[in-house]
Amino acid sequence: MRTIMTAARPFIGWLTVALFLVFGSGWMAGLANHALALGLFVWLFLVIIWVAFGVVHEAETLAEMLGEPLGTLVLTLSIVIIEVVLISAVMLGPEGNATLARDTMYSVLMIVLNGVVGLGLLMGGIRHYEQAYNLKGASAYLSVIIPLTIIALVLPDFTTSTSDGSLSPAQALMFSVLTIGLYGIFLWLQTGRHRGYFVAQDAQPIDAKEMEHQRPSAIDKKGLFVHFILLLVNILPIVILSKSLASILDYGIAATGAPAALGGIVIATLVFAPEGISALIAIRADRLTRAINLCLGAVTSTLGLTVPAVLAISLYTGRHVLLGLPPSGIVLLVSTLILSSITFSNSRTTMLEGAVHLSLFVVFLVLVFSP
Repeated sequence: MRTIMTAARPFIGWLTVALFLVFGSGWMAGLANHALALGLFVWLFLVIIWVAFGVVHEAETLAEMLGEPLGTLVLTLSIVIIEVVLISAVMLGPEGNATLARDTMYSVLMIVLNGVVGLGLLMGGIRHYEQAYNLKGASAYLSVIIPLTIIALVLPDFTTSTSDGSLSPAQALMFSVLTIGLYGIFLWLQTGRHRGYFVAQDAQPIDAKEMEHQRPSAIDKKGLFVHFILLLVNILPIVILSKSLASILDYGIAATGAPAALGGIVIATLVFAPEGISALIAIRADRLTRAINLCLGAVTSTLGLTVPAVLAISLYTGRHVLLGLPPSGIVLLVSTLILSSITFSNSRTTMLEGAVHLSLFVVFLVLVFSP
């Protein structure tokens, strides 16, 4: 059954690609028919999210072969690549969307740090009372997330080079280099010198020499290559279909008068639903360190990759990009970062932290529709 499902996901994805290549132009021209537009959106949304579960399956298979934290890194990078492609597809569309990157990154932060973390800690607290995790890893993630978040989503509102929450070309270039550099250093430490920070404490090696011995001595290179190809086979249909989904999403938001921020929420939900479910399953199994690697790793990768990609597109094409959040968003974002720092300042969590994070997530949803 699992083999059939594994084969069915890319098949359905590539079949949808073929149908859109043949009939897509006609379908896109008829979006004024709201029933057709809704049907196409639901179809693409379900296909992309189903194929995204295939991406997660292949990435988790690679994770088992490579071990932690490389395995989780493969998963988060795969998911963030999809996010960057979806955002780029909208930005490069005929109408563009100056706030989509900001709204998507902000939505990812709220959904992951408050929604998934909150629900997970609440579930874990009810089931396990208290859960332990590797405090050093969570602290390392937050030490990168906090400055990258402030630089990307808060600082643009307070610079004087521009007056609308955007960045000047010099700022965009330097901040992109800074973001890539900081993220690169983090990846180097995560996969090398401080690899033990991102492994569950009961599985953590005693010292560097022992850590070296515990790494897999022989990796099935053929199997690794096969699953890497299958990972690409699952990702590519999502990349190809992203432009069509972005066009329908843009049209739907404009036609219905929905909040512009809803586009970012849809993309964030679409991209991170499989990874969020994987994190919740890990928490249920009392594997909180893996769940934290998934959640905080997703946020770190989103900031580390999306910001440079978006700013590069802006500099190359001249498209205007607004990154600075409105005042209410800044308040909620800073509150979330402070709360996350408190939550992950102790090596054990309870359901209380989960309930508080979920409260902030509810506030986020209310502000989207009633700013």
